[in-house]
Amino acid sequence: MTALEITLGIIIIVCAAILIVCVLFQSGKEKGLSGSIAGSSEGFFSKNKIQTRDKILSRITTVLTIIFAIVAVVMYIYIAAIK
Repeated sequence: MTALEITLGIIIIVCAAILIVCVLFQSGKEKGLSGSIAGSSEGFFSKNKIQTRDKILSRITTVLTIIFAIVAVVMYIYIAAIK
């Protein structure tokens, strides 16, 4: 294994682990709909705080997914070029 293969492998593993954590921390989309129908005890400020956190997690998830896909394609091309 070359240093590039090891580096790309580490990047993929780290991206995958962080992606799993980010997806698990996001609240479900259907939670907002059911909360508005059934009524919720959350105040305005707590709802905004949750929405802001979800926006940040969504952006992190999007960026990490793009990085993950690019690194996977680069790794595939690199390995295919060697063989």
